[in-house]
Amino acid sequence: MARGGVSELEGNHPMIARNAVLLLAVALLAPLCARSNPQDPGRYRFIERPGTALPAQMPLRDSDGRTVTLSELAQGKPLILVLGYFRCSNLCGIVRASLYRALFAANLRAGRDYALAVLSIDPRESDGQARAAKAQDVAAFRVSDPRYVHYLTGTAPEIAAVAAAVGFRDRFDEPTEQFVHPLGVIFATPEGVISNYLLGVGYTPVAVRAAVQRAETGTIAAVGQPLLLVCFHFDPSTGRYTLEILKVLRLAGILTVLTLAGTLFFLHRRPRASP
Repeated sequence: MARGGVSELEGNHPMIARNAVLLLAVALLAPLCARSNPQDPGRYRFIERPGTALPAQMPLRDSDGRTVTLSELAQGKPLILVLGYFRCSNLCGIVRASLYRALFAANLRAGRDYALAVLSIDPRESDGQARAAKAQDVAAFRVSDPRYVHYLTGTAPEIAAVAAAVGFRDRFDEPTEQFVHPLGVIFATPEGVISNYLLGVGYTPVAVRAAVQRAETGTIAAVGQPLLLVCFHFDPSTGRYTLEILKVLRLAGILTVLTLAGTLFFLHRRPRASP
């Protein structure tokens, strides 16, 4: 018998507890991941392109400084592709963490079930930055075989070619030296054709397993509803996102009330133990 109350729910569903923490982190960071132009909310998002071939022979560099291609990295496995940048202080690391945890919980193993490529969208980032980010993630998230996990850099034209193929729209903001970009993960078939996407952040093991299986079988998924969560940070001294902060705080309050109400409801309906 579990300990009861919230601890009982956490013990029976550890992924629920992890996802709750992740969603709380996203809620707290949401004001820092806002739109650069509120009049054009769709400008920085994924334009999903399932069925499109990746530029599989485009030369990129891995964390050891070797020239590689996406086709070479896949090695006959479904390829999971993540675009972001390694020095990002907002949600790029949370996207990778969420993906790694879901892969582990779904019992999907690098080299056996998939290959992973994390491509920096910043052409200024170096092999050393890619190597440091990979080492940190491999140590933190129990990667089964790091040889099938690749942290990549490229020139501006090389990155642009990959971004165009997957429908990734971004912009570099010079005052803050950060990128405005969408959040999500792309899944490609072993032949290098885009199979499906998971957009936003907070991936579940079920969703990730299904996405990998679709890619493995060559299934081309339909385009989903657009998600306008983008990663960006403005100088808070401008006060530009004050309204966004208030919205997040209101939403967090509503979610807290609903969570507590749901917990109390289930605890009230739980059969009482016999004396």
